[in-house]
Amino acid sequence: MSARSEPGLRAPMGRDRVIDALRAYAIGGVVLGHWLVTALVVAADGTLRAASPLTALPGLAPATWLLQTLGLFFFTAGYAATRSLAGYPHGTGRWLARRLGRLLRPALALLGVGSGVLLAAIVLGTPDDTLGVAVTLAASPLWFLLPLVALSALTGPLRAAVRRWGPLRCAAPAVAAVAAADLAARLLPAAPGRLPVALLAAWAVPWLLGVAHADGRLVGPRPAAGLAAAGGVTLVGLVALGYPASAVGVPGAGVSNLNPPSLFAVALGVGQVGLALLARPALARLLDRPRPARLVAAVNREAMGIYLWHQPVLVTVTALAVHLGRALPGLHTAPAGLGWLAARICWLPLFTLVLAVLVTPRRGPVGSSSRAGAGRPIGGAGPAGRPGAGR
Repeated sequence: MSARSEPGLRAPMGRDRVIDALRAYAIGGVVLGHWLVTALVVAADGTLRAASPLTALPGLAPATWLLQTLGLFFFTAGYAATRSLAGYPHGTGRWLARRLGRLLRPALALLGVGSGVLLAAIVLGTPDDTLGVAVTLAASPLWFLLPLVALSALTGPLRAAVRRWGPLRCAAPAVAAVAAADLAARLLPAAPGRLPVALLAAWAVPWLLGVAHADGRLVGPRPAAGLAAAGGVTLVGLVALGYPASAVGVPGAGVSNLNPPSLFAVALGVGQVGLALLARPALARLLDRPRPARLVAAVNREAMGIYLWHQPVLVTVTALAVHLGRALPGLHTAPAGLGWLAARICWLPLFTLVLAVLVTPRRGPVGSSSRAGAGRPIGGAGPAGRPGAGR
């Protein structure tokens, strides 16, 4: 079956609404996951310190399998980059320059605003511990630039490789590199260079799957079911071998599946891609309804802004609320039980409102800088394959 005949897969000159929906889910999973597992606790000296409910509630680890959606994010990014490059008439160099510009401008805007806020906080005498936590959390979304820029630059060669050898053979070296990094972490924990190698290799796997799907491969239930089964079986096997059950890092744990990404993260991404491809026909039917279609379109229009600013929103709301004079449940209290989780869920509408107010208007100098990226999907900035489309 060709890419054109698959339900929900549009011609190269139009958007693929299902990919847009998967991108929206991936962004939403990252945001919701961070807001639910990141606690900023007011210590006795008045400073803010980071904590996680996963420390006290390890039974929540399976929920992270739904909310750690980076595999889907890179799958949709690889798909969009491939279609965008295929339809761009002015050469790979200009395509990449436009794409990187749309990535880097909003990131630089975040750094500029963040630097100003940091300077103001220092002048106001904010404790160093609080500043350290705030800066780390606010800047943490920027890590994605390293693999995203590298994989974007390699889109053309990767597409050619997938066409010649197929996605599974192309992904095998990347999987082997992640496995080697995992082994090095156990045998040589102080070995340098493990993070960038694993970071690029791990997210290259779903990226390659996205490249293949954009070229009409991995279509139909059989390859989708194969990916889902392979990812699921591998996850169970890795947990049995001693990998952490949480898809995200847990404070105090000796090993993280995400920093750097491990074989667990790769298997989770592959399984999520398989399930997403199985759900493609159902998603296509769902997107025929106006409300889901509008929601997906809205998230994709502001995807970059949502991704970059969701952590600063969490930090800002929490830090400002400290001045109310008391520790607020679910915001400043220790995440020691289900009561904290219930209280944190009650704060999510406020976080969402502040984030929506922040990313929707694009009229100031910051908005002018970020519009080129924020109004376009992280996984591909314009209708896939349209001249000029890209990140």
